[in-house]
Amino acid sequence: MLDTLPLLTPTDFPPIVRGRLTCLQVNLGYRCNQRCLHCHVNAGPNRTEMMDDSLVELIPRVLAARGLASLDLTGGAPELHPRFRWLVAEARALGVKVIDRCNLTILSEPGREDLADFLAGHGVEVVASLPCYLEDNVDAQRGKGVYARSIAGLKRLNALGYGKTGGQTGGGLVLNLVYNPGGPSLPPAQAGLEAAYKRELAGRHGIVFNRLLTIANMPILRFGGTLLAKGLFHDYMALLKASHNPVNLAGVMCRDLVSVDWRGRLYDCDFNQMLGLGREGPATLADLVGVDPAGAAIRVAEHCYGCTAGQGSSCGGALEEAACAR
Repeated sequence: MLDTLPLLTPTDFPPIVRGRLTCLQVNLGYRCNQRCLHCHVNAGPNRTEMMDDSLVELIPRVLAARGLASLDLTGGAPELHPRFRWLVAEARALGVKVIDRCNLTILSEPGREDLADFLAGHGVEVVASLPCYLEDNVDAQRGKGVYARSIAGLKRLNALGYGKTGGQTGGGLVLNLVYNPGGPSLPPAQAGLEAAYKRELAGRHGIVFNRLLTIANMPILRFGGTLLAKGLFHDYMALLKASHNPVNLAGVMCRDLVSVDWRGRLYDCDFNQMLGLGREGPATLADLVGVDPAGAAIRVAEHCYGCTAGQGSSCGGALEEAACAR
């Protein structure tokens, strides 16, 4: 796989600093039951990296010590970690919101047929990847048969009450979907695409959900290597930089989130984690028990333009939409 990191540093991206930490995003490991073209983690069935028990057991201590509101679990497929359910239960017992970055097909993996029931029983917010509402487009990006299994997963979540009523403000079971473009282009306007998703998924399959989150593809790891191999990397970077919107700097996720890798090392965001760009200040999960990272400088590189281009992009979707919601 071609490495894009040498092309991302140095950078002229504007300097930014941290605000108050509210969310701990933890990558439990790179093992996944899928291998998607756009995956910036380079996850797959053959990856073996998984967080050890001592680090998993440290996470609730950090949540309590820092008074954090959210635990965002990602991977790979985070549900493949053997301590996933224990961690969810511990975090929920602390009153912390738990977000599961779910690929939907994990819900029908052998031995995990009760996973959806577990998520619903613990009030876990599900953020589910579905890069299109059309079968051919999804299978081309994520693998043959993924669309059908994803639809089955969504129907199962709906049957348990996900996405139907309440949502973020009403106390219901939250089901948000994630859209990534299929290639080197910016996501379309989130509000318009969400309306199309809701219309098409309801009409075709009777599926409902709360929000659609649009996320730009990052020019790193598998997607970045593909861009280099096709001679499209520099054009994509030019698009990101030309579309930079400085207003989005106020809402980028790295201001209030810390990303933790499977070895317990800290990064300013999930993308920096994948590039190995360590952060200033507290460097390990254990450090967070006693150190508040607020006010520290954030490590930036050229890929950061992917978060500020156009309507903006973060783990919570378009930054313009988030600003409107606030």
